[in-house]
Amino acid sequence: MAKRPQLTGRAAVLAVVVCAIAMSLAYPVREYISLRRSISELRAEKATVEAERQALLARDRQSRDPNWIKRTAKERLHYCGPGEKCYVVMEQQQGKEETAAKQPAAVPPWYQTLWESVEAADKGTGRRAVTGKETVGQS
Repeated sequence: MAKRPQLTGRAAVLAVVVCAIAMSLAYPVREYISLRRSISELRAEKATVEAERQALLARDRQSRDPNWIKRTAKERLHYCGPGEKCYVVMEQQQGKEETAAKQPAAVPPWYQTLWESVEAADKGTGRRAVTGKETVGQS
């Protein structure tokens, strides 16, 4: 008996047809997956926008409430209604001067410090330039 070849003409045609079908379906499947991904991203964005919309609607309803308007005017603008006694507590001026004296001296900008160090190196004076917490320069 003659040995039959392992790859017949029918098998080759079948393999070519299967490869052609697989190649013709690859692009649409890839597009389908990317569209599904974009749909899920749009749904998440829609949920975020809807949450913001609900928050703005609640804020709008709140701003229409006369009690909220009065309370906000008193808190933010220090509004005092007719017939009410309102007091404003002022801080002492001495407290501000003391806190200003306790603050450290302002650090010069970096370019000023750089220029001073260049001048010190050029003159050979060895002047130290202060930068933040460290000192840089020659002795």
